[in-house]
Amino acid sequence: MESLEKSRARRAVAASLCLLLAAVGVVVFALNTGSIRLSPLNVLSTLLGNGTEEQELILFEYRLPRIIITALAGIGLGVAGAVLQGVSRNSLADPGILGLNAGAAFGLIVFVSFFRSMEGPTALLIPMFTFAGGVLTAIFIFLLSYDRNRGISPIRLILVGIAIEAGIGAVTLFLSLRLDEDIYSFASRWLAGSVWGREWIHVGSLFPWIALLAPFIYSQSKKLDVFALGDELAAGIGSRVTRNRIVLLASAVALSCASVAMAGGIGFIGLVAPHIARRLAGPQHRYFLPIAGIVGLLVLVTADTIGRSVFQPVAIPAGVVVALVGGPYFLYLLFKIKF
Repeated sequence: MESLEKSRARRAVAASLCLLLAAVGVVVFALNTGSIRLSPLNVLSTLLGNGTEEQELILFEYRLPRIIITALAGIGLGVAGAVLQGVSRNSLADPGILGLNAGAAFGLIVFVSFFRSMEGPTALLIPMFTFAGGVLTAIFIFLLSYDRNRGISPIRLILVGIAIEAGIGAVTLFLSLRLDEDIYSFASRWLAGSVWGREWIHVGSLFPWIALLAPFIYSQSKKLDVFALGDELAAGIGSRVTRNRIVLLASAVALSCASVAMAGGIGFIGLVAPHIARRLAGPQHRYFLPIAGIVGLLVLVTADTIGRSVFQPVAIPAGVVVALVGGPYFLYLLFKIKF
């Protein structure tokens, strides 16, 4: 048993290092690409403070905030997806599929309807509104999915999430049509998962959520492992199942909604990242949770880089690029998994 644990730990460390190297490579490539290309030497020189005014403007005011936002949001969505799958014992659980993104979108539309701004100090309120929308949606979905005899039914969770997402999506669309042209243009880009126009104020509003919640969730890894045993057996060995489920669900919803608030309506990362992480590091959360976050980072930064560089001069939202991969993968899992 001890040798097996050491083997899993080595696998997790090796996988994490390889993925981190890949992530660094993608970030470097992302800094170099765009409508105005900067060579690696130009990027390094600018980062060291020796770049031209134009290079500093491009790098520090446009590219770096955007890349950091996608990196943080990718980590948040990857970890949140792992928690949702662990707590619900449903390998198809994902913030987008379960309707949490729709709830967050509703919160954001309410925000822009009242404040009509994404700039300045008011941007710090956005995660609060999206969190409130996501929490209310999550409570509604889990109440409708709960069965007294069987607990949370995996298939009912998916079906209820899809139904709630459709209903909230219709209300969100109706409210967005009542916005003025500029605000509606922003809302439509956000709903498509575009991170265009993100600034340092948005980085500052997202970073605390990721920095606080991701380590906290990792500290709860053993409690997440216990959920795999089933509620009755978990309670039998002394786990406070209901309390742990509520705390972890609230943490996952907060992490997901804060990420979606700044990166837009991006789905499937929370579905794909945990599956890849489990294949690389095994089923224990203390090994695969960090990898799920790194995979989320890698996927989202890559998707955004592809969207804004490959299809020039037309930029494709990162959410669209992720959906092109995530949609078929979801169908593959749906046919593979037996409920």
